[in-house]
Amino acid sequence: MGVLIEKAKTVPDSYPMTINGIVTGCNQKSNRNPQMTLTEDQAEEAVDSLRARGLVVEIQGNGRVVKYKHQAYDWFGASKVELAVLAELLLRGEQTLGDLRARTSRMEPIADLGEMQRIVGELVGRGLMQALTPAGRGQVVSHAMYLPEEQAELGAQVEFAPSGASSESPIASRPASAAVNVSASVSSDELESLRRTVEALADRLQVVEDKLESLLG
Repeated sequence: MGVLIEKAKTVPDSYPMTINGIVTGCNQKSNRNPQMTLTEDQAEEAVDSLRARGLVVEIQGNGRVVKYKHQAYDWFGASKVELAVLAELLLRGEQTLGDLRARTSRMEPIADLGEMQRIVGELVGRGLMQALTPAGRGQVVSHAMYLPEEQAELGAQVEFAPSGASSESPIASRPASAAVNVSASVSSDELESLRRTVEALADRLQVVEDKLESLLG
């Protein structure tokens, strides 16, 4: 579902999508956490499950190739920006509000953190999102579409996450070898700016790759 929403917004020429396109989108290296190695059979099973729930419909493409499009706007009752936020959470999992705003901007712009907080508040109120940590700086949020056992595991991981966990994956603890002190000459703000720049470049590269794939067939 996240891939269908994402590609409809970032590479509309490649949308609706074939099963092969969905597999490629799910298994791409950028904008995904965790990384996946989905097979075509698994993708078909997932799409069939979404079709049964009315979230996806099948259409006939050129050359009688079967393609799929989402019905998420109607199903979730979401706006364009709200759906982009949900898509980012589906694609990358739990994350801070700052990261979520920055990443969603590749699909839909969000003016500032205050606007992000307003959107999150509305989605939480409708049961589509959940706050995993208290409100404030570095708050971590996620979508609310986990199975019960997944939700229990997520809650346990967040509860016992180390206070210094990376904002890239808030509930994932890093090995001690990764906790190397950075030179005092580089500020945390500079590192954060660099990280966001690298992520933005990766996002743009993925869009180019998607467009090339669409042109080549």
